[in-house]
Amino acid sequence: MADAVSTPTKDKGLWRDLVAYWLLGLCNNYGYVVMLTAAHDIISAFENEAEASKYLELPANSTQRRCNKMSTSAVLLADIIPSFLVKFLAPFLPFWVNVRMGLAIGLTVFSFITVALAKVEWLAFLGIIFTSASCGVGESTLLAYSSSFNKEVVSTWSSGTGGAGIIGALTYTLLIDLKLTPQQAMLIFLYVPTLQALAFWLLLRNPKAALVRTESAELVPQDVLTVKEKLIYFFKNLLPFFMPLSLVYFAEYFINMGLYELVYFEHIFISPPTQYRWISTDYQIGVFISRSSVNIIHFTLIWPMAILQCVNVVIFTLEAIFFFTPSFWLILVFVLWEGLLGGGAYVNTFYHMSKVVPPERRQYAIGMVAQADSYGIIAAGMLAIPVHNLICDIDVHERSSW
Repeated sequence: MADAVSTPTKDKGLWRDLVAYWLLGLCNNYGYVVMLTAAHDIISAFENEAEASKYLELPANSTQRRCNKMSTSAVLLADIIPSFLVKFLAPFLPFWVNVRMGLAIGLTVFSFITVALAKVEWLAFLGIIFTSASCGVGESTLLAYSSSFNKEVVSTWSSGTGGAGIIGALTYTLLIDLKLTPQQAMLIFLYVPTLQALAFWLLLRNPKAALVRTESAELVPQDVLTVKEKLIYFFKNLLPFFMPLSLVYFAEYFINMGLYELVYFEHIFISPPTQYRWISTDYQIGVFISRSSVNIIHFTLIWPMAILQCVNVVIFTLEAIFFFTPSFWLILVFVLWEGLLGGGAYVNTFYHMSKVVPPERRQYAIGMVAQADSYGIIAAGMLAIPVHNLICDIDVHERSSW
């Protein structure tokens, strides 16, 4: 009898948790991605008519740059600071998972409706703030909650967040190309919080049922640590995960929000605003590919990805100033590479943590390291605004043809 009890049994319901976590990752990041993809459109919608028409058709010999008065970094900051504050506080607050998820879903609903109906700029930014808060509540809750399930849910969560990137960016871009307004697109996206609720409360199993007691999955009580003990553990054990992930996100979001808007081609088959949307979509394709690849190939060292992403910052900054790339397609290759590095750093960080962090500390550890991207993104947004404005004041160089 003892031997029978100790023999691992196959978990036939594991697919429910894996699929649920993929959908939860998709829904949690969907609004965040849509707001970033729509950043150019959101800002342009509130410019006066003279400002908006100023860059519609610049002469071929113009030295003036296409620059929004307000950088898309402003949207980035509204889309990340509330999430950062939520994720910073979450590890120190009671872990009421159902309350947290109800709050996340409600905020998502309010965010899409608010942005869709906004008639003034501050109201649109309030909707973006709701999106950010929802994303922060959902990510901090679901990543920490993943410690109660089979460790493979981390990989499906990461794949789902990557899927949010490509599906969110692509659906928004296609809807706008089909002549829908950004406001109409936002109302269509209200299906997302409904799907999120179904995935969490109907598809995802109770952790006690989800964890078959095997060597790879045990229901382990979490350590109860004081705030001081949590901080000591963070600085002693978690910085090697936290720092490179934060640097990767700093570099890629400096590119995304400070430089994408300044990298464009005049007089090609698509307009500069459309180029911006497709560049954003291409980036998300790279993120999706790398976040979905951890079960095929994974890395324990994140620092090389951080260094390579910093090299990308140099390349894109020089491109924004000097226009040295002769083809829009080559820009898409660089952007895809940037997305691969960013998604790879994210998924490999949490996958490696799920293997090396003691189970009794895993919930807290993942919740703390989940803040790393926010630190990097906020720093990137704050630096990208002045750099964007500096580049806007530089005369346009004639694009290289090599």
